[in-house]
Amino acid sequence: MKQMQIGKYKPYPQIDLPNRQWPTKTIINAPKWCSVDLRDGNQALINPMNMEKKLELFRLLLKIGFKEIEVGFPSASKVEFDFLRKLVDDNLIPDDVTVQVLVQAREHLIAKTFESLKGVKKATVHLYNSTSVAQRKIVFGKTKDEIIALAIDGVELVKKYEKQHNGKIFLEYSPESFTGTELEFSVQISNAVTSCWGISDERKVIINLPATVEMATPNVYADQIEWMGNHLENRENIIISTHTHNDRGTSIAATELALLAGADRVEGTLLSNGERTGNVDIITLALNMLTQGVNPQLDFSDIDEVLDVVERCTEMNTHARHPYVGELVYTAFSGSHQDAINKGLSYQKSRDDNFWEVPYLPIDPEDVGRTYESIIRINSQSGKGGVAFILEKNYGFQLPKAMHPEIGRIVQAVSDKEGRELESKEILEIFKDTYFNTKEHISFVDFVASSDGITSKCTLTYKYNGVEITADGEGNGPIDACKQALMKDYKNSFNINSYSEHSCGEKSSAKAVAYIEIQTEKILSCFGVGVDNNIAIASIKAMFCALNRAFK
Repeated sequence: MKQMQIGKYKPYPQIDLPNRQWPTKTIINAPKWCSVDLRDGNQALINPMNMEKKLELFRLLLKIGFKEIEVGFPSASKVEFDFLRKLVDDNLIPDDVTVQVLVQAREHLIAKTFESLKGVKKATVHLYNSTSVAQRKIVFGKTKDEIIALAIDGVELVKKYEKQHNGKIFLEYSPESFTGTELEFSVQISNAVTSCWGISDERKVIINLPATVEMATPNVYADQIEWMGNHLENRENIIISTHTHNDRGTSIAATELALLAGADRVEGTLLSNGERTGNVDIITLALNMLTQGVNPQLDFSDIDEVLDVVERCTEMNTHARHPYVGELVYTAFSGSHQDAINKGLSYQKSRDDNFWEVPYLPIDPEDVGRTYESIIRINSQSGKGGVAFILEKNYGFQLPKAMHPEIGRIVQAVSDKEGRELESKEILEIFKDTYFNTKEHISFVDFVASSDGITSKCTLTYKYNGVEITADGEGNGPIDACKQALMKDYKNSFNINSYSEHSCGEKSSAKAVAYIEIQTEKILSCFGVGVDNNIAIASIKAMFCALNRAFK
């Protein structure tokens, strides 16, 4: 077996930042968000989006609340150009939204870009050129001065065409491959760009510092952002933007730490679409903030709609374990997890405030439009609490706590035998087969009761081994009176351990559900369930159910 060549790689150098401040900071406000789904995300698709898909995704981004949207690279292809013209010609860009376009520092490309922008009231021209050591050495064969000259030429061209544009133009500059560039050179070229542009309070510049390739741990990226913030000239008029990729799988952490380090803006995509391992996922970032009490200023209250649109437009599926949005992220199969969630949800109902405090669920699924139906799912790893949760949440059966182990064992045995997860309707059928379709040696026929307020009397009619029997009984309640009547001819001795009841269904059609636990000489606990319009009869049916199960 071939071994990995460890010597081919070397550790990323640490940043000399002895008095770093970001480790003591907390995110208290949402950043400026910029979606790059229609550009960076689109260029990474096997089948790039057509006009219809681009329009559908653009509308979704507006609905979510994005105020900055990179709509494409209009000088690169006709589809990109035509899409922006469609937005302008059909008046689809709201007045409070800034569209962003990407362009390289070449005059014919910048000229084409401004042609596409005709009629746009507010636009960010995103100018970039690669600055990393590897790119300078391997791709371009240029010196640092030549790379700076290339960036300045681009800025001058944007200024030239800006004068002919009837609308507001903002400048964004990216030293592409920032994480592979010396910090001193990154700040040198950024300062040259802002100076050439003419930075001021009225003419702010976005300096985008991308982890075009994620090359180090997130703390290093945070150090780089803080270092740049300390050395950029006119920092108060610079919007520091991040654009992280997920090559190391830590783009979320890198972006969050960068915000602690002073970044003002985040570029990313929905569901992390993008080159290689993708861009940072804005959904995860935003909902992380929500769970910390920070308003993300983006609306993901209907996450399934977001998934539907993005998956249709990108033709890419979402992983079942994707944070916050995957099919299984709110689902517990483990018995201990199910029990804790069930107790947590019950506790949540009893609270006087809405502070969310449910074990294993860092966010309320309802906040993103998910229901509680899929939280508990049953397989061979599941426990007693999960089955009870499904029966209550989906079908209204509020099983007493003492009954949970019994039904849990019964359902788990079926799941073990089948070797798969059981659907909720299958669990209901198991419950019905166990408690309503029991083979009977004794069956209920009729029950008439009366009470003087102290003593209950009854006349009970039932069939025992095929023979119909009528007997009278007297006790301290209907159930006790029924038992006394039954024991005159019934040969099996038992005690009643517990009893509970509740209504099930809508008020106009609600039925009474009763649960009775009995104990025999051989069985410590056996439950029966009864359902009827009359609560007393439901209780008697529950007793007969328990007897048929205990004395099979």
